[in-house]
Amino acid sequence: METAVKVKGDVKDLSLAEQGKRKIEWANQHMPVLQLIRKRFIKEQPLKGIRMAACLHVTTETANLAITLRDGGADLVVCGSNPLSTQDDTAAALIKEFGIPTYAIKGEDHATYYAHINAALDHKPQITMDDGADLVTQLLTKRKNQIPDVIGGTEETTTGVIRLRAMSKDGTLKFPVIAVNDALTKHFFDNRYGTGQSTLDGIIRATNLLLAGLKLVVAGYGWCGRGIAMRAKGMGADVIVTEIDPTKAIEAVMDGFRVVPMNEAAKIGDIFVTVTGNKAVLAHEHFERMKDGAVISNSGHFNVEIDIPALEKLSSGHKEARPFVEEYSMKDGRRIYLLGEGRLINLAAAEGHPASVMDMSFANQALAAEYMVKNAKDLKAQVYSVPEHLDKHIAKLKLDSMNVLIDKLTPEQEHYLASWDEGT
Repeated sequence: METAVKVKGDVKDLSLAEQGKRKIEWANQHMPVLQLIRKRFIKEQPLKGIRMAACLHVTTETANLAITLRDGGADLVVCGSNPLSTQDDTAAALIKEFGIPTYAIKGEDHATYYAHINAALDHKPQITMDDGADLVTQLLTKRKNQIPDVIGGTEETTTGVIRLRAMSKDGTLKFPVIAVNDALTKHFFDNRYGTGQSTLDGIIRATNLLLAGLKLVVAGYGWCGRGIAMRAKGMGADVIVTEIDPTKAIEAVMDGFRVVPMNEAAKIGDIFVTVTGNKAVLAHEHFERMKDGAVISNSGHFNVEIDIPALEKLSSGHKEARPFVEEYSMKDGRRIYLLGEGRLINLAAAEGHPASVMDMSFANQALAAEYMVKNAKDLKAQVYSVPEHLDKHIAKLKLDSMNVLIDKLTPEQEHYLASWDEGT
């Protein structure tokens, strides 16, 4: 239902709202866990009167989280967490159809991106919900006067959690944050199956390349890297992995992948995907070694994994070859193709993770926000994991929605596991 009052925000085109609403409703059909949480939130109002700012990828799945938070009583403002990840019809629908102030435009420049973050912070949030820790970073560096009002926050990404743990270690973090990314029902599934499928979806939509027979280099064998390697192998690609961690490297070898240094992979790769959370993973020395026609992309949160300034210095010029495909001409005649401006390719050129996997991730976000409101007075200014009982509750709800039954321990088995007196 269209809202009667004018809702604040900055989106591309409000006339896209009806289209966005249909897509949001489609995603909702595939998010049964969040549906159950929303029903309870409507009844119990656990977030009533709490001012929230959510800096997330503005997709149809995120819209359903926002609606759940709103229906739980939250006074919510949404902004985009990446300049290329916004779905403009979804952003329009959040304002026009659901009455949620939203600041997000696909392709917005750097200044607009931060103007939108500051618009969300103008709401004076008590709870922050981040995808990359930009809200928290702005609060701690540019808007310190608002910190006393903040109860706590939640963080969705590996990259954001790394930043927050660094803040906590050096004493910069001034309020508790729950690392939603660390929940098993988030990173086991969202990072592996969600990123695995959506990254290849983005690469294929951007390039229309056949992956079978191509050498695909995955930089980083964390949960995201595992998922991409698994899915690429299933589509017939010759997958090569690069790593800095010996444990992850041996796991990649045991999983059947070649592991080589990036300097070696650069010479033979056809497609490169970075998923490390670090900077300059693909750098000057790698671009110099790449073959003509190499395709480079990133699926980590920030666009620093590919050293784009170094690529520009090596090139004699660049042009758009296809939407989300930029052709860089090297001075020796080679061409290197950068996808999605080095930003998250699964959201820049595709639609991000499927709703069924975001169902668990956003269930964690909703329940973590509720937990923070209830328990913040007992929490210190540090990074916390999602409580195990919430993680398992979400897994159980997901299994129920899939009509999957599991066994239960007998009293005798419970006693055995809790004791030490029975031996051989």
